[in-house]
Amino acid sequence: MPKFVVTLRLPDFFDEEFIALIPRHRAFISRLIEQNVIEAYAISADRSRGWVTMNGQDAPAVQAVVEQFPLFRFLQAVEIDELFVFDSKASRFPPISLN
Repeated sequence: MPKFVVTLRLPDFFDEEFIALIPRHRAFISRLIEQNVIEAYAISADRSRGWVTMNGQDAPAVQAVVEQFPLFRFLQAVEIDELFVFDSKASRFPPISLN
């Protein structure tokens, strides 16, 4: 299945409505991680941008999932790029232990 990286631009200011949705958003993200829809989720230290590595059939399918994010309506911009290469420690076999 193709992998995509989604770049999110967060709002400059987090109002009470935004902050109140964070627990629901995190629960939704956690469910997608458990379902292997999301491979990785990261927010920059300055909380201005986020990156989500996702599995999906195509960019419109990924967009449809992103539009379900509880915080979606607050996002300033969303960019979706299909990846040619995605390599990470998590995607490799665990090290062999010769006990």
